[in-house]
Amino acid sequence: MKKQYIYTPGPTPVPHEVAAAQTSMVHHRTDEFGECLARVLEGLKFVMQTGNEVMLLTASGTGAMEAAVANCFSPGDTVIVFSGGKFGERLVEISSRFGLDAVVVEYAWGDCADPAELEKALEGNPDARGVFLTQSETSTGVVNDVEAFGRIVRGTDALFLLDAISGLGAVDLKTDEWGVDLCIGGSQKGLMTPPGLAFVAVSDDAWKASAGATLPRYYFDLQAARKAQSGSPPQTPYTPAITLVQALDVALRMLREEGLEAVFARHELFARATQAAVGAMGLRFVASDLSRAFVCTSVWAPEGLKSGDLVKLLRNEYGVSIAGGQGKLKGKIFRLGHVGYFDMFDVIAQVAAVEAGLKRLGYGVAIGCGVAAALEVLAG
Repeated sequence: MKKQYIYTPGPTPVPHEVAAAQTSMVHHRTDEFGECLARVLEGLKFVMQTGNEVMLLTASGTGAMEAAVANCFSPGDTVIVFSGGKFGERLVEISSRFGLDAVVVEYAWGDCADPAELEKALEGNPDARGVFLTQSETSTGVVNDVEAFGRIVRGTDALFLLDAISGLGAVDLKTDEWGVDLCIGGSQKGLMTPPGLAFVAVSDDAWKASAGATLPRYYFDLQAARKAQSGSPPQTPYTPAITLVQALDVALRMLREEGLEAVFARHELFARATQAAVGAMGLRFVASDLSRAFVCTSVWAPEGLKSGDLVKLLRNEYGVSIAGGQGKLKGKIFRLGHVGYFDMFDVIAQVAAVEAGLKRLGYGVAIGCGVAAALEVLAG
């Protein structure tokens, strides 16, 4: 027998209570389901810290990214897209596929997006209709300064589109206060629910833009979702992932009971402990700024070692799933998730597995050094 541990940046572990909520099926055109959906929509507003309407979609987070673009922009619109990782690249690709004029601001993988570069891009493109940013770039471990970007965008006519998929429910996100017009989330990371649900919080300015936008949409028509959700109780325009909505209802209740400040503090503590362990093992971080990097820790593989070998060994020998690199970092880094349903003993187990795996692969790590460093943080 081999117990399985999932320590990736997504999907993440699912609490037993959340998994159990998926065992019963109800019809989606009933008051029972509508009341559940109403609680979920209010719970999402709580986590997103918004008074804006939140549209729920049955899709991965990428579906919500596409929906936000397709509903609020038209072919030829100029948008400024920040790209410093795999998911920034995805925003660039979606923009290009839909015929937008994407002004791409690239920054080094591992660095944070620089608000000063946004000011320059806006000066050169005063007609920009949108600014696109990834909050938590899990391909590198970086968490960007959303508040600083929001202050700049607020003084323009551009819509601020934010991919908050991996940061939502893990790091602070004041959607309204920070001026986010299109806030995109997914169920499978900080919200402790299996993959399959996505959401977009839509500001009044974004709804106004949607009314005149001409890009085609059908399944991802947010106006259709808005109409269906306006009922009492709310509904969805098409058949949703019913059991996932029920599961998310439980997960959001758990987060509300814990309180957002406690949730954010927990994620910071586990990130600091993991970072201390990585440093003690003599390994190098991918992220140049760890001050907000509380979702996952990305680590350069030791010289001469392919990160995929470590990932495979941990999964096959110990039942521990961590993540390898993506895109240009594939084979070069490994990523340690500490997001969602995660506790201090998960931190210790993950660090111990990495120590053991590196030792097996010939890297001269002192067994116990990472665990001890993590415990110093956790017990402090």
